[in-house]
Amino acid sequence: MDKLRELRAGGGGGVPDARRRQTSQPLGSPVRNGLVMRPIEGDAFPPDMSDSADSGEKVKTKLMSMWNNVRYGWTIKVKTNFSYEVPIWLQGVCYHRRNEELTKELEPLTDSDRRLYTMELFKRDFASKIWLTYRREFPQLAGSMFTTDCGWGCMLRSGQMLLAGGLVMHFLGRDWRWFGNQTREQEAFHREIIGWFGDSESSPFSLHRLVQIGQNLGKRAGDWYGPSSVAHIMKDGMDGAPEFHPLLSQVCVYVAQDCTVYKQDVVNLCTKRRRLSSTTSDREGSTENWCSVIILIPVRLGGESLNPIYEPCIKGLFTMDHCLGVIGGRPKHSLYFVGFQEDKLIHLDPHFCQEVVDMTPRDFPLESFHCMNPRKMSIARMDPSCTIGFYCRTRDDFNNFCTTVTEEMLRQPGPKADYPMFIVSDGSAEDCKVEGTTQNQPERILRVQHLDREGQLRPLGGPQEDFVFL
Repeated sequence: MDKLRELRAGGGGGVPDARRRQTSQPLGSPVRNGLVMRPIEGDAFPPDMSDSADSGEKVKTKLMSMWNNVRYGWTIKVKTNFSYEVPIWLQGVCYHRRNEELTKELEPLTDSDRRLYTMELFKRDFASKIWLTYRREFPQLAGSMFTTDCGWGCMLRSGQMLLAGGLVMHFLGRDWRWFGNQTREQEAFHREIIGWFGDSESSPFSLHRLVQIGQNLGKRAGDWYGPSSVAHIMKDGMDGAPEFHPLLSQVCVYVAQDCTVYKQDVVNLCTKRRRLSSTTSDREGSTENWCSVIILIPVRLGGESLNPIYEPCIKGLFTMDHCLGVIGGRPKHSLYFVGFQEDKLIHLDPHFCQEVVDMTPRDFPLESFHCMNPRKMSIARMDPSCTIGFYCRTRDDFNNFCTTVTEEMLRQPGPKADYPMFIVSDGSAEDCKVEGTTQNQPERILRVQHLDREGQLRPLGGPQEDFVFL
């Protein structure tokens, strides 16, 4: 009973002042007829645009950005209903009154009290996820007039959230919660992780740096980024991240090729000697010759829409301890999926424009980086093109991941077994390419080509290429 009272009162690890902080908007936003309006203050662009030869394009960019600021600067407060009777899965954790691991401290409370208690635990877990959204009035992106990513940066923000989730898993652990008692070390890591995603060129995973990396893939500020492109951008960003902070040498990113995780490639990546500073302390189970890894798997699970045979597999992902989530969403509307209940996916939505946060002060505000309102979307509306993320801390963790995926996720009866979402293969990608060439093995993957801006087919083999299992 004491635990339940603490959660209801907001203490002892519960969500404090949940009603006052129910909206995910910063304080001070006027509310009219249920709409939370966000005023646009100042001019987000340099005033002297008329001097250049391409002033027309700059004016168009400014007007589009202003419109997107207005469009995404307000939101309707919508309450999403969750059933107390159906389990909620959130990144490997099941929230339900019959989960004895969650409710064993509540004996001998009633069944109703258990339902309330587990729902509060779910809300606290969800609210601890780092939420990264559109921002405005940040420093101008290099080579453009953009000082906001409203209307085009949602997939990059979703990728940031997945990467931030992996870093939270690494430095703070899956059981960490934003609310409740925290040590100074936990508070410091929490702020440090959010600071790594700050909107400035000095942050390793800032929008500025990701856009700069995207230029190597033919992308530029204002373009639409797909989930496969973002996966490769995140890998390149992590490869150079230790230059910004030595702690980031503890984590690397692996991107699967052709929907296949090659074990030897992951081992080779993780066993490379990483630069470690004298202040870096090894986590439990880690060694000098192994680097924790975030595995990203770009897939396409259908043609124009999601193939229904993959729906159980997608939900099964969120029951795995290694799962970081899925970046995808619906067409031209990226979302970061972190769990499910019944046939609805639970997600964090980056489509809300907030002012940039100055992270120079050590006590910069954190409220705008956490969302108090979990949302759900029907799994049938999910775009078939997405990227799946996993985190493995140690070599044993990676081996367990491979076993779990192979035995429980990929070896299922029916069509799902013939056409899995992805596969785990021994050896390396180079070895398999050589074998495939010498043995002339048939390929079971349909390569889907896309049209470029001029309506011409894009060449095969690029990082933006999509694949469909037939």
